[in-house]
Amino acid sequence: MDVEELEQAVSKLPPEKLAEFSEWFQEYVADAWDGQTERDAQAGRLDEKIEEAKEEYEAGRTPSL
Repeated sequence: MDVEELEQAVSKLPPEKLAEFSEWFQEYVADAWDGQTERDAQAGRLDEKIEEAKEEYEAGRTPSL
């Protein structure tokens, strides 16, 4: 199934099924994002950014939450 076929199928969903699909898809995308972030962290691809953030914090250049 290609993207166009998916778009057509989704556009034909009744409102309640569209809401159900939307909720599922949002969770799916969030889980995929979390997984990629975890793999990036384990591979060390975030180390430089983490160090930059620590330096900014320690220098007082970050806003208070």
